[in-house]
Amino acid sequence: QVQLVESGGALVQAGGSLRLSCAASGSIFSGRIFSINTMGWYRQAPGRQRELVATITSGGDINYADSVKGRFTISRDNAKNTIYLQMNNLKPEDTAAYYCNAQNVVTTSLRGDYWGQGTQVIVSS
Repeated sequence: QVQLVESGGALVQAGGSLRLSCAASGSIFSGRIFSINTMGWYRQAPGRQRELVATITSGGDINYADSVKGRFTISRDNAKNTIYLQMNNLKPEDTAAYYCNAQNVVTTSLRGDYWGQGTQVIVSS
């Protein structure tokens, strides 16, 4: 299957910055990745539903949640099947587990959607 590996979560003070990364990779079972239509970041705080943070298509089309516009920036390296989330001016309400998502992933033998395991972001006041 396809694996999404996230990194960059940490404990930071309000007003600080973090950069998250997520790399998608195939396996000997899936074969190599040919394409990924949309990748993005979602987050889930304790007791809350998982919500969209930002998404980006292979063509560079981006959408953000209103709560992060002007503070977060999503980017993508198609050659590396990797996305990033630069988070600036973090607020305590940004505290959550952040999950990487990849939709319409096409490999040699598989096609589907995948989630990472999540990386924890904690913003202290």
